[in-house]
Amino acid sequence: MTYRTLLTSAAAISFLIGGIGVAFDSFAHDGPHDNYEDFTLIHAGEVLAVPGEDPISDATIIIHDGKIVGVEEGFLEDDAATILDKKEMFFLPGLIDSHVHLRSEWSPTSRWEPVLMESGDSAFQAAKNAKTTLMAGFTAVQDVGGPNEIFALKRAINAGTVPGPHIQAAGSAISVTGGHGDSHGFKDDLLHFFASETICDGPADCRRATRQAVKNGADVIKITATGGVLSNTNAGTGQQFFNDELESIVEAATKMGRKVTAHAHGKEGIESALKAGVKSIEHGTYLDAGTAALFKQYDATLVPTVLAGMTVVDWAENTDWLPPNSAEKALQVGPQMLDMARIAYENGVNIAFGTDTGVSKHGENAKEFQYLVEAGMTAQEAIASATTVAAKHIGLEDVIGSLEEGKYADLIGVDGDPLDDIEELMDVDFVMKGGVIYKNEE
Repeated sequence: MTYRTLLTSAAAISFLIGGIGVAFDSFAHDGPHDNYEDFTLIHAGEVLAVPGEDPISDATIIIHDGKIVGVEEGFLEDDAATILDKKEMFFLPGLIDSHVHLRSEWSPTSRWEPVLMESGDSAFQAAKNAKTTLMAGFTAVQDVGGPNEIFALKRAINAGTVPGPHIQAAGSAISVTGGHGDSHGFKDDLLHFFASETICDGPADCRRATRQAVKNGADVIKITATGGVLSNTNAGTGQQFFNDELESIVEAATKMGRKVTAHAHGKEGIESALKAGVKSIEHGTYLDAGTAALFKQYDATLVPTVLAGMTVVDWAENTDWLPPNSAEKALQVGPQMLDMARIAYENGVNIAFGTDTGVSKHGENAKEFQYLVEAGMTAQEAIASATTVAAKHIGLEDVIGSLEEGKYADLIGVDGDPLDDIEELMDVDFVMKGGVIYKNEE
């Protein structure tokens, strides 16, 4: 029931029942009422309530108890409600980044952090990055690989101890010995200190690692199906797990109620992961039309992270701090990623917004929108990839992703129209999460 209907219906009931109506007086819409003191009415110039549908002009967003009651045409008034006059702003659901790493941000000193930083340092750094992400308009993220402090951060955010987005987290990625996700670049006697309990070899050991990830708190299982750019090794970007290992991970994850997402660059590694039952691919650099057909056959999602590719190319070309192994791979992989996104889009692959932020700077996540539009998406489609599509991808479509009744009041406002200029999302002026205002620039 909408706010307007609630008021109208209650007033009619009060009138019709006469004397008994005294008991319903507090519902009549004729002045201040304690019952509506915790309603918030946002008077908005434009509201894109459900990305993919037309925006509503001159509308009221109705919020109660941290959730959306509805979006109605016209500017509703109630003396007891909190009314926010935002008639010059464009509102849309809070954005979702399906691929982040909140614990860190790459820099010339990143390689030394495992030696210098303690667990508390990692947790505080993650909390700082979470707040930055929220203030940039991203009210939910999926953190797909990093130390287990991410689970403590998730609990702290849920408890209201620190500000940040909703988090779905993988914790430590599952990788093979010596693969992307293992530790590299230090003396062997030091590497033993960084050994992850989710490194595995062989089907049985990979089942163990998957179960360990779930035990640690993983909402989703992240695997490194192929080599990667920033691992300091010359092992390339091709497939690293054997097919039976991939199948064992998916089977173990499925039995424990988890989906698997795979970091994958090489075509063979992408396709092997999809055939094994992996439900989403992070990066997907060397996919082609044939790979795209497999995405559709297996109902899988691509998280393209074009921003990460562009970022590492810039580092390789304009700095000298990347190790030679990583710089070489950056120049091979990065330039492919915009074409990858274009091929995926043109072949009908389901695309969820994701950036690999932590490679790029936290708070600049919205740069990915510009690349998605350059790859062929409309602004509507790009926004949907970061709202309705991403919400389903990370398993939270029942509570976030659109401004529909019963969902969390997660929404952002910008001064311009992002459907006309997607770069408006680089400068978010209003952020609300769960009915709480975190940013409100005039």
